[in-house]
Amino acid sequence: MRRKPATVRIARWSATHPWSAIGLWVVFVALCLLLGGAAGTQRISDAESGVGESGRAGRITASGHFTEKPEENVLITAAGGGRLDTATARKAAAELAGRMKALPEVESVGSALPSPDGTALLLPVTMRGDTEDADTRVQPLLDASAATERAHEGLRIDQIGTGSTAKGLGETLGEDFRKAELISLPLTLLILLVVFGAIIAAGVPVLLALSCVGAAIGLSALASHVLPETGAVSNVILLMGMAVGVDYSLFHLKREREERRKGASHLDAIEIAAETSGHTVVVSGTTVIVSMAGLYLAQEATLASLATGSIIVVAVAVLASLTVLPALLAKLGRWVDRPRVPFLWRLTLRSSGSRLWPVLLRPALVRPALTLAVSVGALLALALPALDLRLKQPGSDDLSRDIPVVRAMDRLTAAFPGKGTVHQVAVRAPAERADEVEAALRSLLNRAEGQRLFAHDLAPAIRASADRRVHTVAVGTPHSPRSDGARASLALLRTWVPEALAPVRGAEGAVGGKVAQGVDFTGHLKDRMPWVVGFVLLLTFVTMAAIFRSLAVALSAILLNLLSAAASFGVLVAVFQHTWAERLLDFHSSGAVVSWLPLFLFVVLFGLSMDYHVFVVSRIREAALDGAHVRDAVREGITRSAGVVTGAAIVMVAVFAVFGTLSMVEFKQLGVGLAAAILLDAVVIRIFVLPALMTALGRWNWWPGGLGPASRGRHAARSDADRPPRPPVPVGAPAGDHRR
Repeated sequence: MRRKPATVRIARWSATHPWSAIGLWVVFVALCLLLGGAAGTQRISDAESGVGESGRAGRITASGHFTEKPEENVLITAAGGGRLDTATARKAAAELAGRMKALPEVESVGSALPSPDGTALLLPVTMRGDTEDADTRVQPLLDASAATERAHEGLRIDQIGTGSTAKGLGETLGEDFRKAELISLPLTLLILLVVFGAIIAAGVPVLLALSCVGAAIGLSALASHVLPETGAVSNVILLMGMAVGVDYSLFHLKREREERRKGASHLDAIEIAAETSGHTVVVSGTTVIVSMAGLYLAQEATLASLATGSIIVVAVAVLASLTVLPALLAKLGRWVDRPRVPFLWRLTLRSSGSRLWPVLLRPALVRPALTLAVSVGALLALALPALDLRLKQPGSDDLSRDIPVVRAMDRLTAAFPGKGTVHQVAVRAPAERADEVEAALRSLLNRAEGQRLFAHDLAPAIRASADRRVHTVAVGTPHSPRSDGARASLALLRTWVPEALAPVRGAEGAVGGKVAQGVDFTGHLKDRMPWVVGFVLLLTFVTMAAIFRSLAVALSAILLNLLSAAASFGVLVAVFQHTWAERLLDFHSSGAVVSWLPLFLFVVLFGLSMDYHVFVVSRIREAALDGAHVRDAVREGITRSAGVVTGAAIVMVAVFAVFGTLSMVEFKQLGVGLAAAILLDAVVIRIFVLPALMTALGRWNWWPGGLGPASRGRHAARSDADRPPRPPVPVGAPAGDHRR
């Protein structure tokens, strides 16, 4: 008797030792959370996150070990806009300065500065302590500003700075994610109720997915001490964890239920599900991990951290599906199908005999060439807008103007352009050349004085490190970060800096800042993208070829996933580079897609799309191994997998679409892009393109090895040896319950 696969052996142990398996899982999740919380999270520093010249500028600045103090800017303007009563404003500024100086959180208060156009007064405030936790200590300063505003009718007092901006954005985004969780969890449960028709069966995947997210967040915190992480990692873990965690459990649960209905005992049903769906979960998880690993080739810290978080949560979800899920199913027994929702329960009983799917598949099975041409043509048409893809880094321009602190930032930059878009010039040279460096930077600033591309409302200050080896200066521009003017001023500075430093022997200079980071990051990704895409395609091809022992299946999987990814990019460009969806999705179009998104989206889509592809092709191959003709195998495989794949796709689309409601434009784009791709993959690819292609290929689907009589014999032998005898099915029983 052949040795059973590892997935079956693990599932059998878990099913026969359920309390041990459940207890070990609880301990594992608790340890991950406790150890991750104790270790804390190591964030990516500015010196680590940059690429190109802006990255070099960040590293030069970091080497100077400047003491960074949290700074706040208090802006006093007329409540209704227009000309400011200077006397009243100065009186309010003096009163506020007194209140601020009395606060223990405040180190110093500067002199009030009038704006060039006379519409505002600026009061600079420096806080004590570190910049990292300024948002947790800024509230007393905000209270002082609010109290002064109440005492002076007709004035508006805004506070924008290190702590207040982080606090304002953090509160808004925190509320966003709380709303997303409140919507996504009940929505996921509702979808699973429709899929299973039973409350416990619907709750198990959600509970398991949440435990995977918790464990992955803890493990990600530990991993951050090796590979520092960006702040968005926990959000990506939640997004990916809920999607794959629910999907993998769904695959397993549906197959276990299907086998029980065919007459298998509970333990046998768990083993069969582990051998089939469990194997599919391992393959799918491996494919997602392989795809995400491609991001490391981008050689960029933020993408590497997103890859690490995604890989961890997918690996944990696979582990949960193989270990604790069989234990839960064994312990729950037939209670997993309780309490039943009457109408929905009857619907799940009839789902395998649905008349809808044969009708939907008829065009692909009867006229495969025509169906393939039409469906591929439609997807290519959807992909056309992607040819106009434009990239940019997200910035303040992309934030919703419904956020109070964002409106305050707009008023600050309108009155004082030098506080808005800023280029950071950093120079490193031997200490004995410090005077020459300062002279070179002063000549640079003098040269910028006559240029409209630069702001002239505030005098830039040259900073020197304690050892006088590093000098920095901030040069402002009146143009918004995404404008041509901002990029032109950057290009001009990058031409001037080498010229200014040419006489200084041993000097190294670079220009950084938000605009520079965006330009360099976009250029870097364009250079690295072929390597990442090539790696993902090659490894996915090898993985699929090894699993299905068919080069044709591997090649078709690559082509179909490329097709759905291209179509989703087209949707993304059509929605976000134009203005027609602004009111619908509540955003302001920047005329571009966030620069890190296409590469990240590509690897995620390629991995997640393989979930359905592997699951469906596995069911088709099972039918073919049982001796079915290709057309019948395609019909049977897709029809039998229809319920679980449709349910899984709806869950993914729902979870991703909720992220499209968030305020941050990058999360909107991520959610809409993922939702569109999964929808296209589950509907157009699965109903039209895949069945038409496999029907047209016929026996060439399994090239070069084919299925062969030996393969069918092994399959039949496994079926006879490993399964209990099935009772005859009564006349009128639901279709699909009479044979595998």
